[in-house]
Amino acid sequence: MTNRTLVIVTVIGCLLVALVSDSFRSYADADEKPEHKLPAGPLGETIKLGEALVEQTVTHPLTKEFVGNSLNCTSCHLKNGTDPMAATLLGVATAYPAWSPRENRVITLEDRVLNCFMRSCNGVRPPLGSKPSVAITAYITWLSSGQPVKLNGKAPQGPNAVPTLAIKADKADLVRGEKLYAAKCASCHAMGGEGRKENPPVWGAKSFNQGAGLANADKLAAWLKVAMPLDDPDLTEQAAVDVAAFVDSKPRPEFVLKDHLPKEGKLGEYNAEPKR
Repeated sequence: MTNRTLVIVTVIGCLLVALVSDSFRSYADADEKPEHKLPAGPLGETIKLGEALVEQTVTHPLTKEFVGNSLNCTSCHLKNGTDPMAATLLGVATAYPAWSPRENRVITLEDRVLNCFMRSCNGVRPPLGSKPSVAITAYITWLSSGQPVKLNGKAPQGPNAVPTLAIKADKADLVRGEKLYAAKCASCHAMGGEGRKENPPVWGAKSFNQGAGLANADKLAAWLKVAMPLDDPDLTEQAAVDVAAFVDSKPRPEFVLKDHLPKEGKLGEYNAEPKR
C-alpha cells in the first residue's frame, strides 16, 4: 500500500467514525438529552417543569398528592428517562396514540403517564389536562423531537422499549435469586427490600403495586438486565430472571382500580386560564 493510499484510507475511516458519532450525538451529549434547545417561553418552561416532576415525583408540590409510595418516575425511567436502555423515554411519544391490550382501547401518551401514577406510583390518577399531566407529557414529547411518528397498533411502547428475554420467569430459581439479590442488590435496596436513601424500595408498602408492569417477573427481568446494578448492568439473562422472580415473590400493595381513580369530578379539567 502506497503512502497516498494509506492517507486516503485513513481519511475515509475518520469520516465514517465522525458520521457514526454524529448520529448518536443528540442523545449521548448534554446528559443524554436531545441537542436542540428548549422552546422559548411558556412551552419551554412547561417542558422543564415536566422534567422536574419526573425526577421529584414524590416530593414536588404538583405531584406528591397523587403518589402513594416512594417511587419517582426516574426510579424506573433512569436518568429522567434519558438512559437509552432502562425504560427510556427517548422516542416514546412517536408511538402514540397506541393500542393498549391492558386497557382494551387506544390510549394517548397522557393516558399512559396518568396510568403510571395509579400503578407504579401506587397513587391516584391526576386529572387529565392538569398541570402535572400536561408538563410530564410535554417533556416526554420533547424527548422525541425530530423522530418520525410511527403509531404502535400492538402495545403502548416506543421504538426503544426494553427487549424481552429468551429465558422466562417459569425457569427462575428463587433460592438462587435470593442469593443474587443479597450479593448485588441489598447494599442499595436493603435485605428487606425497603430501599436505602435515594434508592427506592423494591417490595413492601412503599413500592410499586401488583398492577404495575414490573410486578410481572418477565418484564422486571428484562428491565433488570439492562438497568442493574445501577450504572454497571452485568446480570446474565438467567440471573436477571432469578432476581426478578425473587423480588416479585415478595408482598406488595394490591391493585384495585376503583381505589386509584379520582373522584368523578376530578377525572379531567378544562386546561385553560382565560384572560377574560
